[in-house]
Amino acid sequence: MYNFDKIDIKIVNILLEDGRMPASEIARRMGDISERAVRYRIDRMVNDGVIEISAVARPQAFGLTTIADIWMEVESDRILEVAKKLAEFDNVSYVACGIGESDVSIQIVAKDTAEIYQFVTEVVRKVPGVRKTTTSIVPLIIKDVYQWRVPERIVREISEKEIPTRAD
Repeated sequence: MYNFDKIDIKIVNILLEDGRMPASEIARRMGDISERAVRYRIDRMVNDGVIEISAVARPQAFGLTTIADIWMEVESDRILEVAKKLAEFDNVSYVACGIGESDVSIQIVAKDTAEIYQFVTEVVRKVPGVRKTTTSIVPLIIKDVYQWRVPERIVREISEKEIPTRAD
């Protein structure tokens, strides 16, 4: 497991603001760290699979202005098969397997509700193993996955581990 420290977390949160920010600017904003050290830490986190740096395309910019969440009840021995099959479609932006009322959930993007209806009825419901679907149109997303920040409590826990304790 990767051993974070508060410097790594600061770097990650700065990169979340702008993934293209040069290491020199990150070092300048943080102070007390060299550009080389920032670059090394970023490379290490990327190589260890802790972070990914990539472009995030907004579906709305491409005319896909309607979003829907679809939850599925699936035959128990076909859950992974169904999830992998649905992940193949270009309009599917998220696929997950769950525990509880739904076995698989997906999010799709479309130009309108008619396209969502067509995809659910003609594609999703016809995937072998899908028993039942529940669909919700998503008119507003307040926070998306790429906006997630490392929680303050994690920063505090890491900071506490870094402070050496003295035995009296």
